[in-house]
Amino acid sequence: MKRPFEIRILILLLIILSLNALYGGVGFILKPDGSLTGINKTWLEDSPFSNFLIPGILLILFLGILPAIALIGIFSKKRIRLFHSLNCFPEKRWGWIYAIFSGIGANIWIIVQQLITGYFFLQPVIATVGMLIIIISLLPRVQKYFTTETNLIQ
Repeated sequence: MKRPFEIRILILLLIILSLNALYGGVGFILKPDGSLTGINKTWLEDSPFSNFLIPGILLILFLGILPAIALIGIFSKKRIRLFHSLNCFPEKRWGWIYAIFSGIGANIWIIVQQLITGYFFLQPVIATVGMLIIIISLLPRVQKYFTTETNLIQ
């Protein structure tokens, strides 16, 4: 099946999510006081963190690396056991579910961030990116594209 146009949008959104998180996460790790990213340390007053080191590591893992793994899965038709083991939809290629995990993760991140900290202009942007990733992934043409060939034959 030819790749639907929506997949290109999905790829772009995953790249945006991943690069944004990697930039922020690396900035938090290099300067845990938030000065490199322009985030005020007072945001952490009501949080369990004394600096941005742990949030930076979590940001890299869940919103930087996870969407990158989803991108690998979108481009690869190989069944990588490690990644496929978390695929709760075995009739779909694993990149599809990792894209959905990325969208859900982005929205959970923003919800928790808003509960712990104050408003930041990127929060609605990242929440929108996360929702669009989920919505596009659930479109019928996109789901059909990610259905494995063996399941199409059956």
